Amino acid sequence: MIAELYRSLAAEMDSLRPLWSSAEGLRAPVPETLVDVLEGPPWWGYLGRVDGYPVGFLLARDEALLPQAGGSTVGSIRFIFTMREAREVGVGEAMMNAFEADAARRGVRLFDAHVSPGHRESKNFFESRGFTARSIVMHRGEG
Repeated sequence: MIAELYRSLAAEMDSLRPLWSSAEGLRAPVPETLVDVLEGPPWWGYLGRVDGYPVGFLLARDEALLPQAGGSTVGSIRFIFTMREAREVGVGEAMMNAFEADAARRGVRLFDAHVSPGHRESKNFFESRGFTARSIVMHRGEG
């Protein structure tokens, strides 16, 4: 199920940024990578549903900061996706709430969200939850 949703995410992101699947997506073959990811820590997975039907997913991982941060961990939202027809009904919000509550129980108080430039919906979603940019990756292709 998540593999199908991931394919939809990859198609959407590749249309915005052709390098996305090769640089920021999951390692191929995706179904096998998802099995590894969903086995548990440091990864966390959530499935968003509407009337019992899966319409979205969130994959995040706990990432340790550098030693000078005193052992702090960041809850890094690597992938969040909701099918277009199910957006604006609170699925993303519900997945985020579940992840943040679970992370808080693990002592995580810092959060990152990986958002691609040009994906205004994602940027707006995270900004509405208090996120601000702290890093931008610049890229130059050949030609």
